[in-house]
Amino acid sequence: AAVPTGGLALLLGVLLWAPWQALHGALLTELSGDQDFQLFLQRNLEFTRKIRGDVAALQRVVCDTFQLCKEEELLLVRQDLDIVQALLEQCHRRTFQAETCFSQIRAGLRVYHGSLATIRDLLPGHAGLVETLQMDMANLSSNIQQQMEDLGLATVTYPTQNQDPLPTFSSRFRHQVGGFFILANFQRFLETAYRALRHLASL
Repeated sequence: AAVPTGGLALLLGVLLWAPWQALHGALLTELSGDQDFQLFLQRNLEFTRKIRGDVAALQRVVCDTFQLCKEEELLLVRQDLDIVQALLEQCHRRTFQAETCFSQIRAGLRVYHGSLATIRDLLPGHAGLVETLQMDMANLSSNIQQQMEDLGLATVTYPTQNQDPLPTFSSRFRHQVGGFFILANFQRFLETAYRALRHLASL
């Protein structure tokens, strides 16, 4: 049976201060049995899988259009580029807490939402796919924020407009390589986020 909302909020309030290891204890049985939380996880695993597929489609376009396909061949150029990589270390650690992992996912989605403007400029013929991807990312971030609020977890609300400056490139080729690495980094970010959600769903 689902845990009453008030009880779940209290439960998560306790877990806020406990290491992630605590989720392997008896309390997790109550959390993992919460139908709304499981529904959230399953729905957003599918959502994350869709976003990964759209990013992979853009990676194929970059590969086919610019012959930029292998990361190891571009590492020297990458050293000169100012490409932000959003980290999800709080989703790796054994002792991470739910709200810090979810907050990092939301912060990373915000970073990549802005960075995709670089991809839209690079691939104007695929602007529709980029905009769909940005909309899906915004929806995923909103879903996570809503679930955090429902669980009584601390939330951080970011500005709706991206405040981070977009990277600038000194040449068309560097722009293309920059786009390649933005997509590659985003795909790795999504894989980590997906594993974190899947781990929660399997507990």
